[in-house]
Amino acid sequence: MKLVKKFICDENGVTAIEYGLIAALIAVVIIASVRAVGTNLQDVFTAISTALASV
Repeated sequence: MKLVKKFICDENGVTAIEYGLIAALIAVVIIASVRAVGTNLQDVFTAISTALASV
């Protein structure tokens, strides 16, 4: 019974899950940012390529 009570009061698993959720949220934000920058960067290189091709 003492072991069950200790298991219920233990919050290490909850903390690990919270850290995992925070890490996942940060990863989603990084991925979204990289995709947005990548799209903008692709547009810049396309414009440069078009400008150079017309010269």
